Amino acid sequence: VPLQACGGGLVQAGGSLRLSCAASGRTFSSYGMGWFRQAPGKEREFVAAISRAGRSPYYSDSVKGRFTISRDNAKNTLYLQMNSLKPEDTAVYYCAADGAYYGRVEADAYDYWGQGTQVTVSS
Repeated sequence: VPLQACGGGLVQAGGSLRLSCAASGRTFSSYGMGWFRQAPGKEREFVAAISRAGRSPYYSDSVKGRFTISRDNAKNTLYLQMNSLKPEDTAVYYCAADGAYYGRVEADAYDYWGQGTQVTVSS
């Protein structure tokens, strides 16, 4: 399923951004979904994931309590609301589709990836 992420930008520490990931086609609801991020010189890391039905969200410890993942299957769109942003959240953020019911933590489990959107948090 083709994915298109958007919503990144430059924000001051403590600010908020909302990322969106639009999916093409009619099979969006057949995928568990996840968000990952990759900072310069670092490996891609798991951020958050959600089930096909939009339940059971879970988060990495580094974003828990600050980020919220959600989806609207009627609009074929995945979201990531990011609050209380920190400079260490600076990265390229990717959305991804997992054939399993629940989006998994391992990046290798995902079948499709969006192109990434840059998030930069200034101190």
